[in-house]
Amino acid sequence: MDWEVRRYGAEDAEAWNKFVGSTKQGTFLFLREYMDYHSDRFHDHSLMIFRHGHLFALLPANVDGKVLWSHQGLTYGGLLTNQKATVAAVCDIFAAVNACLRLQGFVRVIYKPTPWIYHRLPSEEDLYALTNVCDARLSVRHVATTLCNQRLRFTESRKSGIRKAKVQGLTVCESNDLPAFWHILEDNLDRKYSAHPVHTLSEIQLLKARFPDQIHLYLAMKDDKPLGGTLIYETPQVVHTQYISASNEGKSMGALDVLFDSLLHDRYADVPYFDFGKSSNGDGHDLDRSLIFQKEGFGGRAVCYDWYEYDL
Repeated sequence: MDWEVRRYGAEDAEAWNKFVGSTKQGTFLFLREYMDYHSDRFHDHSLMIFRHGHLFALLPANVDGKVLWSHQGLTYGGLLTNQKATVAAVCDIFAAVNACLRLQGFVRVIYKPTPWIYHRLPSEEDLYALTNVCDARLSVRHVATTLCNQRLRFTESRKSGIRKAKVQGLTVCESNDLPAFWHILEDNLDRKYSAHPVHTLSEIQLLKARFPDQIHLYLAMKDDKPLGGTLIYETPQVVHTQYISASNEGKSMGALDVLFDSLLHDRYADVPYFDFGKSSNGDGHDLDRSLIFQKEGFGGRAVCYDWYEYDL
């Protein structure tokens, strides 16, 4: 048999992590030390795909009833392949995976491909297979704001905030004071959306301890007081703002403007892509216009984070 599809088990962690490092799309979010931090909330059903007995692809996934999600607890979570994966091979993988899932009683798949900005080589074989093998439909489209190496100028509103912050003496630094930032973040989300961060403070402290080279906190300060900040996820292709928030005082003083002026022109001046994350809510139809206006003011433009859905 050419293809074998097997469910991931804890004993496979070393092989899984090693393969992630060799893939065209892999980031630290797919390492088991990251994926398993919320195993109490998501019932893992990740798949390992073998060809002629050799590991050929991974599918990070969880199960919810009779639906397979790829992956419900991650921002993105599509098929992970190395440079040997061709279009024909990926089409065969989806056919083999679907046959396996049908035998296990699954009725639907919700698939969240890794956006192209994270690809170290062109890797949209899965998008072709989704429509031509699975008859999948686009079910959700979120919009994010991303800068590339060819950067646009800041808008005048962002420049004005930078001038205001510098007059007020605000500074930017890297910090480990997650509790101070989380207080600002939680207060903002509660007041504006009656919502909470996806991660608890203890979860993000755990993840930062596990991935100190990939997760960084930067704060805008007035003297010794944090006024705003951003939690950064660094991956091979993309620097991603996982969280951004400022206090009311910080907003009035241009804290985020001076923060991103420093990060974009100094710390991350040469990264391929700087992604501010999505500005759409729910199923993507609710565009937060004020939020995306702020992000686009730094020179960012649209990249979509899509979900596909198909019946088995």
